Amino acid sequence: MLQATETPVDQFVDRRNYDVGQDVPVRERRQFSNSHDGLTPNARELAVAIDEYKLRHRRRFITFEEMLSVIESLGYAKA
Repeated sequence: MLQATETPVDQFVDRRNYDVGQDVPVRERRQFSNSHDGLTPNARELAVAIDEYKLRHRRRFITFEEMLSVIESLGYAKA
């Protein structure tokens, strides 16, 4: 409960600069699930390619255009 002199801003923690310690690995949020278990081999290949694209380009989320470029880079084309 807030004290009379406290505001919600006083309780705000700016996590952009928050020091979580050097020993704690930072987990990247993913657009899709973190696991590729249960995927078909083709779907797993696409998921890995998208993950690699996002890591290479430092992107959390990709656009449909970027996803299309990843799919085309795997050799897929519209028949």
